[in-house]
Amino acid sequence: MKSHIKVYTSSFLILSLAVCLIIYPDQSLEASLRGLDMWWEIVFPSLLPFFITAELLIGFGVVKFIGILFEPLMRPVFRVSGVGGFVWAMGMASGYPSGAKITARLRQEEQISRIEAERLVSFTNASNPLFIFGAVSVGFFHDPKLGLLLAVSHYGANAFVGFFMRFYGRKEENNDQNNKSSHFSLKRALLAMYDTQKEEKRGFGKILGDAVLSSVHTLLMIGGFIIMFSVFNKLLFLVNITPFIAEMLNVLMDLIGLPHDLSIPFISGIFEITLGSQMISLAQNVSILEQIIVVSFILGFNGLSVQAQVASILGETDIRFKPYFIGRLIHGFFASVLSVLLFVPLYVNRQAISSDEIAVQMSFGDRSIDWLHLISSWGPFITLIALTLAIFIQLKRWIS
Repeated sequence: MKSHIKVYTSSFLILSLAVCLIIYPDQSLEASLRGLDMWWEIVFPSLLPFFITAELLIGFGVVKFIGILFEPLMRPVFRVSGVGGFVWAMGMASGYPSGAKITARLRQEEQISRIEAERLVSFTNASNPLFIFGAVSVGFFHDPKLGLLLAVSHYGANAFVGFFMRFYGRKEENNDQNNKSSHFSLKRALLAMYDTQKEEKRGFGKILGDAVLSSVHTLLMIGGFIIMFSVFNKLLFLVNITPFIAEMLNVLMDLIGLPHDLSIPFISGIFEITLGSQMISLAQNVSILEQIIVVSFILGFNGLSVQAQVASILGETDIRFKPYFIGRLIHGFFASVLSVLLFVPLYVNRQAISSDEIAVQMSFGDRSIDWLHLISSWGPFITLIALTLAIFIQLKRWIS
């Protein structure tokens, strides 16, 4: 019976989407182009170097080397292999869904267990600092001082998710994993890296080609999700589903003391982070604290667009999606709580800071915006070159 309901429901939703596309072709095209521009100009060129670098580091055994060095920290605190330190750092530096991508690769390489992978993916998908400081605090809110509060709340809550998830799956976990040596050993790390390179049968050219193809394949998938969710978000508003959900959400808003003006921006952020953050910054008749609470939640929640990307990446492995989704709810909740607790010390008390410090913050925010503009300007060129290179590599392999 459940399978029948699932089939009928999915068929109805897809049919409804097709009908909406026919009824609103102009608005659908506009939303599609918006999503394409975001992927073409920002997402692809900013994530591609991280994806390729991660693939190369895994292929040459550097990740195993890092994993053994980080074992004394990651195993006791988060109950994951030391390679989790590498995934966590790469996830924060490049932003979502890098953590899921690298975790899936490590699972395919059998460097981590399924339970470790599910713990790891729950807290290694975070927003990158460039987006928080540049796009959100300076670009949307025009307030560089806001960046520190958002970043500390976001990454602090993220660390809490990692600690909380250490208790996940203890009954299913193989006890041998926890009995691994966790003392610092540079010699053992170097030997592990050497053995990995010795066992690797592919040459450098083959490893590099595989890294490019795998990264481009993932980014094409990400682009499809960004475009579809951009269109989906727009159609929900056009058919008045978003305002209807907002009316029901107002009941919850009243319970937690947030104004109704944030309902529709919040729903938009649940689907897509960038649009939601921008709408929240433009909301009228709301305080800055109320805006920060909602922005912190959607940054931690990741948005359904990112979650769909992660689900697709994890679908190629035996890693279950549920722990990641639970982690997103926990992350969003605690990021909001931290933003309230830290609002006075990290934002209000810093209103009276010296002009020199204001200049430094403005300079940092301006540099972040400059980096975003630089990526946006050169992004299409980088994307075109990368896609051409991937096609060339694939054609060469087919011919040979």
